[in-house]
Amino acid sequence: MRALAIAATGMNAQQTNLEVTANNIANINTTGYKRTRAEFTDLLYQAERALGAPARGGAANLPEGAYVGLGVRTAAIRHLHQQGSLAQTTNKLDLALNGRGWFQITGADGETFYTRDGAFNKNDQGQIVTLDGYEVQPAMTVPQDAVDIIVNETGEIYVTLDGQIEPQLIGQLTLASFVNDAGLEPLGGNLYRETESSGDPVTGVPGDPGFGRIHQGYLENSNVDAVKEITQLISAQRAYEMNSKVIQTVDSMYGTVANNMR
Repeated sequence: MRALAIAATGMNAQQTNLEVTANNIANINTTGYKRTRAEFTDLLYQAERALGAPARGGAANLPEGAYVGLGVRTAAIRHLHQQGSLAQTTNKLDLALNGRGWFQITGADGETFYTRDGAFNKNDQGQIVTLDGYEVQPAMTVPQDAVDIIVNETGEIYVTLDGQIEPQLIGQLTLASFVNDAGLEPLGGNLYRETESSGDPVTGVPGDPGFGRIHQGYLENSNVDAVKEITQLISAQRAYEMNSKVIQTVDSMYGTVANNMR
Protein backbone atom coordinates (compact mmCIF):
# COMPACT_ATOMS: atom_id res chain seq x y z
CA MET A 1 0.00 0.00 0.00
CA ARG A 2 1.42 3.35 -1.06
CA ALA A 3 -0.40 5.11 1.78
CA LEU A 4 2.30 3.98 4.23
CA ALA A 5 5.09 5.72 2.31
CA ILE A 6 2.90 8.75 1.58
CA ALA A 7 2.06 9.25 5.26
CA ALA A 8 5.75 8.87 6.15
CA THR A 9 6.62 11.80 3.86
CA GLY A 10 3.89 13.80 5.57
CA MET A 11 5.35 13.08 9.00
CA ASN A 12 8.83 14.11 7.82
CA ALA A 13 7.43 17.35 6.40
CA GLN A 14 5.59 18.21 9.61
CA GLN A 15 8.68 17.43 11.65
CA THR A 16 10.56 20.01 9.57
CA ASN A 17 7.66 22.42 10.03
CA LEU A 18 7.83 21.91 13.78
CA GLU A 19 11.60 22.48 13.85
CA VAL A 20 11.26 25.74 11.90
CA THR A 21 8.54 26.96 14.26
CA ALA A 22 10.60 25.98 17.31
CA ASN A 23 13.55 27.99 15.97
CA ASN A 24 11.31 31.04 15.49
CA ILE A 25 10.03 30.79 19.05
CA ALA A 26 13.57 30.30 20.40
CA ASN A 27 14.66 33.54 18.68
CA ILE A 28 11.65 35.62 19.64
CA ASN A 29 13.92 38.04 21.56
CA THR A 30 16.92 37.92 19.19
CA THR A 31 17.81 41.38 17.89
CA GLY A 32 17.22 41.70 14.15
CA TYR A 33 16.08 38.09 13.76
CA LYS A 34 13.84 37.36 10.77
CA ARG A 35 11.30 34.58 11.12
CA THR A 36 11.39 31.62 8.76
CA ARG A 37 8.62 29.61 7.12
CA ALA A 38 8.77 26.05 5.80
CA GLU A 39 7.33 25.66 2.32
CA PHE A 40 6.30 22.34 0.78
CA THR A 41 5.51 20.91 -2.64
CA ASP A 42 3.82 17.67 -3.63
CA LEU A 43 5.88 14.76 -4.96
CA LEU A 44 5.53 13.03 -8.33
CA TYR A 45 2.22 11.52 -9.35
CA GLN A 46 1.74 7.94 -10.51
CA ALA A 47 -0.63 7.69 -13.49
CA GLU A 48 -3.24 4.96 -13.23
CA ARG A 49 -4.99 6.25 -16.33
CA ALA A 50 -3.51 9.04 -18.41
CA LEU A 51 -5.35 12.20 -19.37
CA GLY A 52 -6.56 12.25 -22.97
CA ALA A 53 -6.57 8.46 -23.37
CA PRO A 54 -9.26 7.17 -25.73
CA ALA A 55 -12.39 5.75 -24.12
CA ARG A 56 -13.56 2.21 -24.72
CA GLY A 57 -14.69 1.48 -28.23
CA GLY A 58 -12.69 4.34 -29.73
CA ALA A 59 -15.01 7.01 -28.44
CA ALA A 60 -13.89 10.52 -27.46
CA ASN A 61 -10.95 10.98 -25.15
CA LEU A 62 -11.47 10.61 -21.41
CA PRO A 63 -12.21 13.96 -19.71
CA GLU A 64 -10.29 12.98 -16.58
CA GLY A 65 -7.33 10.81 -15.72
CA ALA A 66 -6.36 8.94 -12.57
CA TYR A 67 -3.21 10.25 -10.90
CA VAL A 68 -2.18 9.15 -7.41
CA GLY A 69 0.11 11.52 -5.48
CA LEU A 70 3.16 10.07 -3.75
CA GLY A 71 3.47 12.50 -0.87
CA VAL A 72 5.11 15.79 0.04
CA ARG A 73 8.61 17.20 0.35
CA THR A 74 10.22 20.32 1.81
CA ALA A 75 10.83 22.80 -1.01
CA ALA A 76 12.39 25.67 0.94
CA ILE A 77 12.73 27.33 4.33
CA ARG A 78 12.15 30.97 3.54
CA HIS A 79 13.40 33.89 5.61
CA LEU A 80 10.72 36.58 5.84
CA HIS A 81 12.57 39.89 5.95
CA GLN A 82 9.76 42.13 7.14
CA GLN A 83 10.57 45.08 9.38
CA GLY A 84 10.67 44.38 13.11
CA SER A 85 9.50 46.86 15.73
CA LEU A 86 12.04 49.28 17.25
CA ALA A 87 12.89 49.19 20.94
CA GLN A 88 14.50 52.19 22.62
CA THR A 89 17.73 51.69 24.58
CA THR A 90 20.22 53.97 26.35
CA ASN A 91 23.30 52.91 24.37
CA LYS A 92 24.66 55.52 21.95
CA LEU A 93 25.96 52.77 19.66
CA ASP A 94 22.69 50.87 19.44
CA LEU A 95 21.55 51.52 15.86
CA ALA A 96 18.31 50.29 14.31
CA LEU A 97 17.40 50.24 10.63
CA ASN A 98 13.92 51.36 9.71
CA GLY A 99 13.46 50.21 6.13
CA ARG A 100 15.53 48.21 3.67
CA GLY A 101 19.25 47.63 3.97
CA TRP A 102 21.94 45.75 5.86
CA PHE A 103 24.86 46.79 8.00
CA GLN A 104 28.15 45.57 6.53
CA ILE A 105 30.52 43.60 8.77
CA THR A 106 34.10 42.42 8.19
CA GLY A 107 34.62 38.83 9.34
CA ALA A 108 37.77 37.36 10.85
CA ASP A 109 39.12 36.34 7.43
CA GLY A 110 38.24 39.65 5.77
CA GLU A 111 35.00 38.42 4.19
CA THR A 112 32.05 40.81 4.22
CA PHE A 113 28.93 39.72 6.09
CA TYR A 114 25.59 41.45 6.54
CA THR A 115 23.38 41.96 9.57
CA ARG A 116 20.34 43.83 10.87
CA ASP A 117 21.64 43.61 14.44
CA GLY A 118 22.89 47.10 15.25
CA ALA A 119 24.01 46.40 18.84
CA PHE A 120 27.47 47.87 18.31
CA ASN A 121 30.24 48.78 20.70
CA LYS A 122 33.86 49.95 20.79
CA ASN A 123 36.88 47.67 21.08
CA ASP A 124 40.14 48.48 22.86
CA GLN A 125 41.30 50.49 19.83
CA GLY A 126 38.12 52.57 19.69
CA GLN A 127 36.89 50.85 16.52
CA ILE A 128 33.13 50.32 16.16
CA VAL A 129 32.48 46.56 16.27
CA THR A 130 29.71 44.01 16.76
CA LEU A 131 29.15 42.08 19.99
CA ASP A 132 31.41 39.34 18.57
CA GLY A 133 34.19 41.84 17.83
CA TYR A 134 33.73 42.04 14.04
CA GLU A 135 34.49 45.46 12.59
CA VAL A 136 31.68 47.50 11.11
CA GLN A 137 32.20 48.81 7.57
CA PRO A 138 33.20 51.44 6.65
CA ALA A 139 35.80 51.23 9.41
CA MET A 140 35.95 54.17 11.79
CA THR A 141 37.55 54.83 15.15
CA VAL A 142 36.09 56.82 18.04
CA PRO A 143 38.77 59.05 19.64
CA GLN A 144 39.72 58.16 23.20
CA ASP A 145 38.78 61.62 24.50
CA ALA A 146 35.30 61.57 22.94
CA VAL A 147 32.58 62.37 25.46
CA ASP A 148 29.56 61.97 23.18
CA ILE A 149 28.63 60.15 19.96
CA ILE A 150 25.87 61.25 17.62
CA VAL A 151 24.61 59.17 14.67
CA ASN A 152 22.03 60.87 12.49
CA GLU A 153 19.41 59.22 10.30
CA THR A 154 21.64 59.35 7.23
CA GLY A 155 24.46 57.45 8.96
CA GLU A 156 26.87 60.31 9.65
CA ILE A 157 28.77 59.74 12.90
CA TYR A 158 29.85 62.73 14.94
CA VAL A 159 31.82 62.84 18.19
CA THR A 160 32.19 65.61 20.74
CA LEU A 161 35.71 65.75 22.17
CA ASP A 162 36.52 66.67 25.74
CA GLY A 163 36.81 70.44 26.06
CA GLN A 164 35.17 71.15 22.71
CA ILE A 165 31.65 72.26 21.88
CA GLU A 166 31.32 71.59 18.16
CA PRO A 167 30.99 67.90 17.17
CA GLN A 168 33.41 66.48 14.61
CA LEU A 169 32.48 64.11 11.76
CA ILE A 170 34.48 60.87 11.96
CA GLY A 171 32.73 58.74 9.34
CA GLN A 172 29.74 57.83 7.22
CA LEU A 173 27.90 54.52 7.57
CA THR A 174 26.73 52.91 4.35
CA LEU A 175 24.19 50.14 3.86
CA ALA A 176 23.97 47.22 1.44
CA SER A 177 20.82 46.16 -0.39
CA PHE A 178 20.02 43.01 -2.37
CA VAL A 179 17.56 42.19 -5.12
CA ASN A 180 16.55 39.02 -3.25
CA ASP A 181 17.03 39.23 0.51
CA ALA A 182 15.58 35.72 0.89
CA GLY A 183 18.58 34.41 -1.08
CA LEU A 184 21.09 35.43 1.61
CA GLU A 185 22.73 32.53 3.45
CA PRO A 186 22.18 32.59 7.24
CA LEU A 187 25.38 31.90 9.16
CA GLY A 188 24.27 32.27 12.77
CA GLY A 189 25.39 35.08 15.05
CA ASN A 190 22.84 37.33 13.28
CA LEU A 191 25.08 37.31 10.17
CA TYR A 192 24.25 36.60 6.53
CA ARG A 193 26.41 35.98 3.46
CA GLU A 194 25.66 36.94 -0.12
CA THR A 195 25.01 34.14 -2.62
CA GLU A 196 24.23 33.84 -6.30
CA SER A 197 20.56 33.72 -5.34
CA SER A 198 20.71 37.03 -3.46
CA GLY A 199 22.52 38.88 -6.22
CA ASP A 200 25.39 41.31 -5.75
CA PRO A 201 25.10 43.94 -3.02
CA VAL A 202 24.27 47.52 -3.92
CA THR A 203 25.60 50.03 -1.40
CA GLY A 204 24.16 53.39 -0.55
CA VAL A 205 23.69 56.00 2.15
CA PRO A 206 20.87 55.58 4.68
CA GLY A 207 17.86 57.60 3.59
CA ASP A 208 18.64 57.31 -0.12
CA PRO A 209 15.89 55.80 -2.33
CA GLY A 210 15.68 52.08 -1.61
CA PHE A 211 17.47 52.34 1.76
CA GLY A 212 16.10 52.72 5.27
CA ARG A 213 17.09 55.28 7.88
CA ILE A 214 19.15 54.78 11.03
CA HIS A 215 17.76 55.45 14.49
CA GLN A 216 20.33 55.95 17.23
CA GLY A 217 19.54 54.50 20.65
CA TYR A 218 17.17 51.88 19.23
CA LEU A 219 17.40 48.21 18.30
CA GLU A 220 15.23 46.28 15.85
CA ASN A 221 13.28 43.51 17.54
CA SER A 222 12.67 40.08 16.06
CA ASN A 223 9.71 40.04 13.66
CA VAL A 224 8.38 36.81 15.20
CA ASP A 225 4.70 36.97 16.19
CA ALA A 226 4.21 34.72 19.23
CA VAL A 227 0.49 34.16 18.54
CA LYS A 228 1.11 33.09 14.93
CA GLU A 229 3.91 30.75 15.95
CA ILE A 230 1.80 29.03 18.62
CA THR A 231 -0.99 28.62 16.06
CA GLN A 232 1.51 27.16 13.59
CA LEU A 233 2.83 24.85 16.30
CA ILE A 234 -0.65 23.45 16.98
CA SER A 235 -1.34 23.06 13.25
CA ALA A 236 1.92 21.15 12.69
CA GLN A 237 1.22 18.90 15.68
CA ARG A 238 -2.25 17.99 14.42
CA ALA A 239 -1.00 17.34 10.90
CA TYR A 240 1.71 15.07 12.30
CA GLU A 241 -0.86 13.17 14.37
CA MET A 242 -3.14 12.73 11.34
CA ASN A 243 -0.29 11.28 9.26
CA SER A 244 0.56 9.00 12.18
CA LYS A 245 -3.09 7.87 12.24
CA VAL A 246 -2.85 7.00 8.53
CA ILE A 247 0.14 4.75 9.27
CA GLN A 248 -1.76 3.05 12.09
CA THR A 249 -4.74 2.49 9.78
CA VAL A 250 -2.54 1.02 7.05
CA ASP A 251 -0.87 -1.25 9.59
CA SER A 252 -4.30 -2.45 10.73
CA MET A 253 -5.28 -3.15 7.12
CA TYR A 254 -2.08 -5.13 6.61
CA GLY A 255 -3.00 -7.15 9.69
CA THR A 256 -6.46 -7.88 8.28
CA VAL A 257 -4.99 -9.10 5.00
CA ALA A 258 -2.45 -11.28 6.82
CA ASN A 259 -5.12 -12.87 9.03
CA ASN A 260 -7.35 -13.64 6.03
CA MET A 261 -4.50 -15.40 4.24
CA ARG A 262 -3.93 -17.86 7.07
